Amino acid sequence: MSSLSESSIDNTPSPASDSSHSALVGNHRFGDPVVLVLTIGFIVLFVGWSLFDSASLASVIDQGFSWTAKYLGTFFQLLLLLTFFIAMGVALSHAGAARLGGLKHPEISTFRWLSMIMCTLLAGGGVFFAAGEPIYHFVVTPPAFSTEASTAQAVAPAMAQSFMHWGFLAWSVLGSLTAMVLAHAHYVQGKPLQPRTLLYPLFGERVMRTWLGGVVDAVCVIAVVAGTVGPIGFLAKQMSFGLHDVFGIADEFSTQLTILGLLAVVYMASAVSGIHRGIQLLSRFNVFLALAIGAVIFLFGPTLFLINTYVASMGEYISSFFAMATMTSETAPAWWMKWWTVFFFAWFIGYTPLMSIFVARISRGRTIRQTILAVSVMAPIATTIWFTLLGGSGVYYQLTGVFDLTEALNGFAFDQATLTVAKNLPGGTIMAAAVLLLTTVFVATTGDSMSYAIATVGAGHDEPHYAIRAFWGGAMAAMAGILLYMGAGQIGVLQQFIVLTAIPVSLIILPSLWTGPQAAFAMARAQKLEVTSDASVPASAMQSR
Repeated sequence: MSSLSESSIDNTPSPASDSSHSALVGNHRFGDPVVLVLTIGFIVLFVGWSLFDSASLASVIDQGFSWTAKYLGTFFQLLLLLTFFIAMGVALSHAGAARLGGLKHPEISTFRWLSMIMCTLLAGGGVFFAAGEPIYHFVVTPPAFSTEASTAQAVAPAMAQSFMHWGFLAWSVLGSLTAMVLAHAHYVQGKPLQPRTLLYPLFGERVMRTWLGGVVDAVCVIAVVAGTVGPIGFLAKQMSFGLHDVFGIADEFSTQLTILGLLAVVYMASAVSGIHRGIQLLSRFNVFLALAIGAVIFLFGPTLFLINTYVASMGEYISSFFAMATMTSETAPAWWMKWWTVFFFAWFIGYTPLMSIFVARISRGRTIRQTILAVSVMAPIATTIWFTLLGGSGVYYQLTGVFDLTEALNGFAFDQATLTVAKNLPGGTIMAAAVLLLTTVFVATTGDSMSYAIATVGAGHDEPHYAIRAFWGGAMAAMAGILLYMGAGQIGVLQQFIVLTAIPVSLIILPSLWTGPQAAFAMARAQKLEVTSDASVPASAMQSR
């Protein structure tokens, strides 16, 4: 990557870090009351309705889930497609050389930065689904393909379908164009790191100063609460099941509650300590543990099978990219679209505003090109490798008859699939314990980063009070505990609700398709970058040659 000459960058603090920052701290130290009331109101309403009549709540959400998948699924798919290709165009343009935040050097080292991106955005789903999803698509042929299930020919299509759900499109929407809008508004124009800022280019100060902005922020926070409580609750359930299977500990609510409490303490402490301490520490530990597990699988597992599978699957992913990305309920079974492609894409859309806040915050000093390529290309490739190591091993064991997870996966018992695969990896019980630990830390990195991001949204500045960070972490853990007490089914209902939250959030991030490139080129102009024979070099540097 070409780097920007330091001479063209002002190293002064951004507008949001001086007097306006202080004012924001004073006015919103404990959070925007509109965001607080609406979000807490949602938690109370959801939990209260679940306690009063869980069946009717599940029915209402299921109907909304089905309607959204049928009528808005294609819109979600097009939104992700356009985001990825427009972001690639921006990254490869001369604007890609502009740096975020007006710093000569990045605030965070490259390894730590990439670790936080990987761990925060991939989260527990990267382990929870990496083991089971490829096997599911292996035993149930995805509609984009016609291969016979559970055969050698079904391996590459199964992996390719998993790559589609967790690949370029999913990652790009989480932190490319929207991160550019937020970075420009925050570091150049002095606006707060809040979801409402995504609409500032359209509505100006009206969305920043009125109740409308509070509603926008609250909708995005609710989407993240729904998307984060689910993995937290499922992790407690999965860990309880795993501890029982491996060590004989009772698989019951008290065990799940203990696990939930310990997890909450870890990620709340990390969130309170901030980006430069706890969040970085957890992310780096997670990366080292994942690398160690991956190395053991690669060296002592079905190495040749994994290499051949990755090459063939990546080729299938690229060649069938548009067939999978544009599959609709008219050309595929409605239930399949609802529970797979639309569900995942809606989940990522719901996370986008707060994830983009996090990306913009940790990427200060990085070039636009570095940021977009790290999120939209590097991270997806790393994800496909991880899915091949863990899920590909599972497919190998399923293909060779070591185990049969067909029945479990038809019932969406992914916790059982993850543990079954882990126990059959090189190292057996030790590897199973390592995978459980990895899943736990992955979820913790999501909990800490989202607690921090939600607190940032409420406060409107980069350093929200530690008490409000801890409050949001505790609130999500408490919600997960209550829903687990009622049964894992209520966690599943909350997961379905994610798809409904994607409706308003998709409208909030839609303008980034054009405001994202505008923000990138505005930052390039401010740093005096021009289209020249060497577009990555500032005009001032060109003139000095």
